[in-house]
Amino acid sequence: MTECHLAGLLENSAGRYPERTAVVFGDTRLTYAQLDGAANQVANLLVEYGVQPGDKVALSCPNLPFFPIVYFGILKAGATVVPLNVLLRTREVAYHLEDSGAVAHFAFEGTAELPIGDTAREAVDGTDVTLVVFGRGPAPWSQQPPTFERVRRDDDETAVILYTSGTTGQPKGAELRHRNMHFTALSGAGMYGADAEQPDTYLCALPLFHAFGQTVIQNAAFAYGGTMVMLPRFEAESAIALMLREKVTFFAGVPTMYWSLLGALTPDVPVAGIAAHLRVAAAGGAALPLQVHKDFQERFGVTILEGYGLSETSAIASFSVAGEEPRVGTIGKPLAGVEMKLINDDWSDVPEGDPEAIGEIAIRGPNIMKCYHGRPEATAEAIKDGWFRSGDLARKDDGYYVVVDRSKDMIIRGGYNVYPRELEEVLMTHPAISLVAVVGVPHDSHGEEVKAVVVAEPGAEVTADELVAWGRERFAAYKYPRLVEFRDALPMTTTGKILKRELS
Repeated sequence: MTECHLAGLLENSAGRYPERTAVVFGDTRLTYAQLDGAANQVANLLVEYGVQPGDKVALSCPNLPFFPIVYFGILKAGATVVPLNVLLRTREVAYHLEDSGAVAHFAFEGTAELPIGDTAREAVDGTDVTLVVFGRGPAPWSQQPPTFERVRRDDDETAVILYTSGTTGQPKGAELRHRNMHFTALSGAGMYGADAEQPDTYLCALPLFHAFGQTVIQNAAFAYGGTMVMLPRFEAESAIALMLREKVTFFAGVPTMYWSLLGALTPDVPVAGIAAHLRVAAAGGAALPLQVHKDFQERFGVTILEGYGLSETSAIASFSVAGEEPRVGTIGKPLAGVEMKLINDDWSDVPEGDPEAIGEIAIRGPNIMKCYHGRPEATAEAIKDGWFRSGDLARKDDGYYVVVDRSKDMIIRGGYNVYPRELEEVLMTHPAISLVAVVGVPHDSHGEEVKAVVVAEPGAEVTADELVAWGRERFAAYKYPRLVEFRDALPMTTTGKILKRELS
């Protein structure tokens, strides 16, 4: 049986450091023993509900102590975690539950502004999915025993399904094995010098339902007995206050977070208090501007380490190495045991030696997903002989990779992936829209903004504001197009493919 069970990361640290603080949220502090015991209670509840090893269990929860409690409880019960973005609307949640085959859904109650629980209730209505809503009053698992013998799973079994997408429209579930997630948690942390005897304090500002937050923050922290300070919603002022109060040593974020932090540094902010403890700053999700690198280094005395990865690579494929001279503008080096190369459209290798030669990044190693859930054809298109084609175009210079473009149409808005095809299919159901193309356009703080270029039906009367409001009701807050442009026609190739590069 496996020694790479993902829940073992928490259990091992709970055994070695039971009284060490694992999670901080406001005035709440949970030790490793308390966190592990609460996860055991969740596992016992799942068994009581009849959840079997291998069953899929969805989780909708922001960055709160509930997330790791339920996440590891699901894993302990031998089930597969399906983390869902808390901003998803009812239609989107229902799709993910059906596509994954989830038998249960744990959902935080939420707030009036973010009614996660109500959305979950609407999504499971009329289905056989068991819904567990928590957040008000005693937790549904609070009466369960705090001990549980973890269900043994082989390291090739699926631990987590992370939903991603691409040119095919609907999101696809990347099945990540226990050994995939276990490997990246340990290897990624090892590249920035994590040490269980001198544990880091991590500011958890990245959403935990995302691969980046799960691997680089949560799983890495627990693997090395660190402390995770939870911030449910990133605001620069709140982040700075927590970094000072909790003496944060590790911060990871997308470029817009660094941009916001620098912008919030007023003369009243005791930067020296943060710099005295901050050991590592990591960035991913999009290219980090050179000026942000320079400004952060100047203000905090810490060089931002850039990394690269996708959901399909268990969040990490390459990372800058702490202690080595950084190559700003590159995505670092492949993790130990991971291979990367550049390929052409036909999978042939791009010849080595020419720093200007561009190809698609292909990755092979113990971080690569098992498959796309229920999609053998999509899996075969993405993986060949163990190599996963990323969709990202890059060049290789002296062993370092520089991402230059994306071969897919994906938009990255504020660190979140937005897939145009999904939006286009829904927008096309609007009676006033004849044709639409969704593209990303540059934005100062978000990196990219979502724009819909619309050809209206003859005689239809609809305004840009009306389409924005219509989209807001149907898409997660980070997805819906905030910019709408009307055109009489869209530029196309001779084969009828829309030339999106002429629209952005």
